[in-house]
Amino acid sequence: MIPRLSLYNHQNRQEAPLERWQEVAERALPLCLAAAKGEGNDLQDLEEVEVSFVSDEDISRVHAEFLDDPTPTDVITFPHGEILISLDTATQQAVENGETYEREAALYLVHGLLHLAGWNDHEATEREEMHRLQAKILDQAWK
Repeated sequence: MIPRLSLYNHQNRQEAPLERWQEVAERALPLCLAAAKGEGNDLQDLEEVEVSFVSDEDISRVHAEFLDDPTPTDVITFPHGEILISLDTATQQAVENGETYEREAALYLVHGLLHLAGWNDHEATEREEMHRLQAKILDQAWK
């Protein structure tokens, strides 16, 4: 089963390109499912994946509550199918990475989908492999 994707802009950015990110997510989703690790990964069992674009302030609050870290982060993924993406962090990191904030946020979306597909980035070896895979998937989905 391929889950339904729902994207929401919870930040006061009128220019957030939700339609563009929706298209990228829809192209990336089957690629992430194909790259899933092991049986029973969350992504293949979900009916819906909800992606919310938020501010650093909002993601910091969630980061503190659920991961005991009050600092902002780029993306938080919950196994029940919720992905939070900080557009503030995407904007900052895009400059450092020589990307647009739109593509940087799309990278975080792919990263979140891969977490739901059973990938983790806690250990260096798997993190490197995951980062290579997410870059490859983003390149294929970002048309």
